[in-house]
Amino acid sequence: MMNRVVLVGRLTKDPELRYTPNGVPVATFILAVNRSFTNQQGEREADFINVVVWRKPAENVANFLKKGSLAGVDGKVQTRNYEGQDGKRVYVTEILAESVQFLEPRSQNTGGNNQSNTNASGSNQNRTQSNYSRSDEDPFANDGKTIDISDDDLPF
Repeated sequence: MMNRVVLVGRLTKDPELRYTPNGVPVATFILAVNRSFTNQQGEREADFINVVVWRKPAENVANFLKKGSLAGVDGKVQTRNYEGQDGKRVYVTEILAESVQFLEPRSQNTGGNNQSNTNASGSNQNRTQSNYSRSDEDPFANDGKTIDISDDDLPF
């Protein structure tokens, strides 16, 4: 059997961080994921997907992501049900995130001066060099010049 989901989208609101009675952190958020096609009016629609993440990654998500943040989620689909206050059965489908990748530099999300690439697994690679720009980060960024690469150096 296979149950694997990979999503990229933007948070619709700030993540909610709670703790179980045993003190285990759990964060929930909704990810807006654009559909790959447009409707009859030429507008792009989106799906709004509930995501749950546990333990240290949950705390990282709550600390570093906010409404509008671009995030990648790797996990699995989970369904559950419970009896609502009105006595009716309520069915919930959500993504149980195993990994949440922060896809924008922290400075874009929080207004800070430090660019970083942090993921929910806890790794953090800070770039503290002053005047460090995105074009410096990618040696193959398009600067209008052709790149001289031998066919022998290509992996395909």
